[in-house]
Amino acid sequence: AEPPFVFRLIAAGGSNLTYRVEDARGAASILRRPPVAGALATAHDMRREWRIMQALGTHAPAVPVPAMLAFCEDSTVTGAPFYVMEFVDGLILRDRSGAAGMDATACRAAMRSLVGTQAAFHSLDPSTIGLADLGRQQGYVARQLARWRHQVEAGKTRDLPLLVALHERLRTAMPSETRRPGLAHGDYRFDNVVLDPDRRVRAVLDWELCTIGDPVADFFWSLMYWAEPEDEICFLPDPPTRLPQFPRRAEVVACYEEMSEQALPHAAFYMAFGWWKMACIVEGVYARLVKGASGGMKTVPPERVARMVERYLERAAAALD
Repeated sequence: AEPPFVFRLIAAGGSNLTYRVEDARGAASILRRPPVAGALATAHDMRREWRIMQALGTHAPAVPVPAMLAFCEDSTVTGAPFYVMEFVDGLILRDRSGAAGMDATACRAAMRSLVGTQAAFHSLDPSTIGLADLGRQQGYVARQLARWRHQVEAGKTRDLPLLVALHERLRTAMPSETRRPGLAHGDYRFDNVVLDPDRRVRAVLDWELCTIGDPVADFFWSLMYWAEPEDEICFLPDPPTRLPQFPRRAEVVACYEEMSEQALPHAAFYMAFGWWKMACIVEGVYARLVKGASGGMKTVPPERVARMVERYLERAAAALD
């Protein structure tokens, strides 16, 4: 790499910061570092994210990730530990406008590649790629239930009886894990992958939430982001899958069952859990808003965020009934 360098911020917020770096020759790479303020050691551990992607790149060619180029713990360089990885060019589907030029064939190809890649990393044995110590082997959903209930209680600004009641119902109805624990990405969807011109996954990004967990729960969490045209509410402001040329969720489920060679029981539970978990996440945003912080939604009125939480909880209750 030849100086001088030009840095352009690609993604910011509560997540790790991502910069595109161009050197004097125009060669591009990607630099990732923690947020400037409010970084959490467990959520923004740069060595951990580096290690996961390096392990996948070395041992798991079925899971495409950018080549990892350098890791630096010296905080005098950028103010925090950081790593540099290959820049992977391609299409990232963030909203409907990004997919507007795709016909039904391209949308189905993208779906099948997205699902097939997830099935591939779910099938990996973490111990064979040096990641056996990444997380606990069992009890993924139980840990998630406990964690998000604690997060809500820690920042509590109002009473939400339905959230509490649903926590108890989910805890009681929690099914046994049917799959060997695998890598749970934790945030796997179209806007965290790069697609090639044939609309197949060229690289999977954003592994900061990855742990060892239940593949079934990880798949259903991803499915919650797969909005359909008729959906009244969804997780993202403008999800690309709301375009009518994308397959429906039932086909996505069938595709995962085909590619993983595993049935997906207890769908109602996992969908209810997904609505409840997102309600907890957005309640944290609401709590920060009423305390004066932006919470990543500084342009949204707090009362609108509060109603969003209530609607998610209503959907969770309906899924369980």
